[in-house]
Amino acid sequence: MGRELANRTLPATLDGHRAALRWARMWPERIFALEDCRHLTRRLEADLIRAAERVVRVPARLMATARRTGRELGKSDPIDAIAVARAALREPGLPMAQLDGETRRVRLLVDHREDMVAERTRMQSRLRWHVHELFPGLEIAPKSLGRLHVIAAVDRRLRQVEGTVAAIARELLGRIGDLTMRINELEREITQLVRPLAPNLLAMPGCGPLSAAKILGEVAGPARFRSRAAFARWNGTAPIPVWSGNDTRHRLNRGGNRQVNAALHRIALTQWRGVGPGRAYVQHRLAAGNTKTEALRLLRRRLSDEVFRRLLVDETLIGSTSVGEEVIAA
Repeated sequence: MGRELANRTLPATLDGHRAALRWARMWPERIFALEDCRHLTRRLEADLIRAAERVVRVPARLMATARRTGRELGKSDPIDAIAVARAALREPGLPMAQLDGETRRVRLLVDHREDMVAERTRMQSRLRWHVHELFPGLEIAPKSLGRLHVIAAVDRRLRQVEGTVAAIARELLGRIGDLTMRINELEREITQLVRPLAPNLLAMPGCGPLSAAKILGEVAGPARFRSRAAFARWNGTAPIPVWSGNDTRHRLNRGGNRQVNAALHRIALTQWRGVGPGRAYVQHRLAAGNTKTEALRLLRRRLSDEVFRRLLVDETLIGSTSVGEEVIAA
């Protein structure tokens, strides 16, 4: 009924997790509900799963809603814990937690590469200011400072100049070159990891290795979604219904997982440019009176269903291959 039976505070260590298990086993029928912030709860989640406990993940939005509607105001660990528990009781069909596999490795590498790309972009902006001061007439094409031959050409120009500005520019250029080589290495490594994990997703027109890796890492297993509609709601491509009397309309969903939403948008843009069936669909929607933005939004929704289908096929394929390899090894 949502009434608190007991509470206990324990350290977030292996010994604390064992103590929590011993304490919770006084209730024969139990399920653990954890707020879905896996960078903080990953160790606890893994320890509970290895102990054969059932664990569900509660989105932070549901926890915050339950906390705001509670009778006790404020924010503390006990208040958050009871809010998570009540949200788990109220909401059926929450995703079951599972141990991280190769998809987490893919996600870590993708996030690391994106951090390095962002750092390189900041350096490129500073470098452009220094180069403009030294060579006002020199034009460097946009997005070209990530190419090694352009970096080498700018380096040759800078070596002809003395002074503090030129020294700083050469240092920035050297670091940009090192980051570029490492970024390229990470892209090759990610591509090698993704190919055996998502062959059907990679076969989708417009979906490159980096977009596939982003989707794989963020989804972390499509089986946790009960339907393609639930997947679309999670990634923000499903519109939100707005009712006004008998008039039913929809508005843009600005929530959901924006990383996956951006990956779907990249696939939609690539198909709109002529790779795959998306261009014909967008032209059909334009002829029906939709704007280009609306047509691309509708295409993203269709792509979400196709991505979900391909993820399920890949997960089944990889699972059956793993079982076969285990049988052969045995």
